[in-house]
Amino acid sequence: MGGVSFYKTAQDGFLARTKGGVDGERIKTDAAFERTRENGAEFGRAGTAGKLLRTAFRALTINTSDSRMASRLTASMMKVIKADATNLRGERNVIDGEAELLRGFEFNENAKLNRTFFAPYTANIDRTGGGATIEIPAFIPANMIAAPQGATHVRLVAACASIDFQGEDYATDNATSAEQSLSSIAPLPALSLEMSFGETDGRPLFLAFGVEFYQNVNGAMYTLKNGAYNALTLVAVDGGV
Repeated sequence: MGGVSFYKTAQDGFLARTKGGVDGERIKTDAAFERTRENGAEFGRAGTAGKLLRTAFRALTINTSDSRMASRLTASMMKVIKADATNLRGERNVIDGEAELLRGFEFNENAKLNRTFFAPYTANIDRTGGGATIEIPAFIPANMIAAPQGATHVRLVAACASIDFQGEDYATDNATSAEQSLSSIAPLPALSLEMSFGETDGRPLFLAFGVEFYQNVNGAMYTLKNGAYNALTLVAVDGGV
């Protein structure tokens, strides 16, 4: 209407925008848009790298992510790429950037791990041995987990991935605990979640750790509100060589 397009988004409701922009062929060839082409190339690499990482961790993120996780991860990948001090602008990439900047990335902004799980733990990546571990000392669930209303049980989850961003390939492994009662006031035994990367070969290595909440109904475990309260964080990153 009058050159204005109206549309609706799930997060922000109704929005409006005007038609505009520069001819695509001009952007591809005009020297005035060289920076635009460089930025576009790097943004494309960030999007591809983010999608690859999301796919590698899909076994857990399918139950633990917010609606803007993909765009937030792309923005984080852009920071990794911009940290590349080797290549020229427009040619910078994840491999020569600082993959360690992804450490602490929250797959679910609405349920951050450090606001959900308060027990101490140790995250370790062993590149030489090709494995990763999450070590959790004994703790009392009722004291150390901030559970949402309706949750009766919790499961601790972890996953590791070695990712070849250039070849767009990955290897991954997962480990989970048994469902533990949230009402227990007795300490749970110390737990070790052990995983294997498979091929490392200089690839960046990633380790994620999180919690999943369940409700016990007549002996069956149901995911609480489709995982909206689950937490998952990249707790360790080895950028490779």
